[in-house]
Amino acid sequence: MTPSQTPQVPVTERVFAQRFSSTPRGARLARHLTLHRLDAWGIPYDSDASDTAALLVAELAANAVTHGRVPGRDFEMRLSLDAYALRIDVSDPRGERRPDGAGAAEAPSAWAEGGRGLLLVEALADRWTVLDRLPIGKTVRAELDLRPR
Repeated sequence: MTPSQTPQVPVTERVFAQRFSSTPRGARLARHLTLHRLDAWGIPYDSDASDTAALLVAELAANAVTHGRVPGRDFEMRLSLDAYALRIDVSDPRGERRPDGAGAAEAPSAWAEGGRGLLLVEALADRWTVLDRLPIGKTVRAELDLRPR
């Protein structure tokens, strides 16, 4: 019997999870820690993947702080990296204030001061969705493919 010539892909998954205060400072810290963690995992600062992940975290964390805030409750960010993709989960306690999900984001009027965050997420992420968070709340998940196409 001869050994297989198929290259083996590592199955290791790296995970980072942290709770942050539901404040602009907490959202900013989430973005900074994302860049630091990705660099430690081998995705260098100023790379396309790092910059895209930072923008996604910034938008999702800002939405959690702005629309998902419950006084006295934090939001949570979880990063998962495997050989194929980076998954960004941002969870908050407001399950009743839930975006519609991928493909449903509509552009606001030209004069609106907000409403463009999920359009950015839709444009930057390879996939994104909204999940229930148990026992309460919601998780917005964005994924970036890391394999060359």
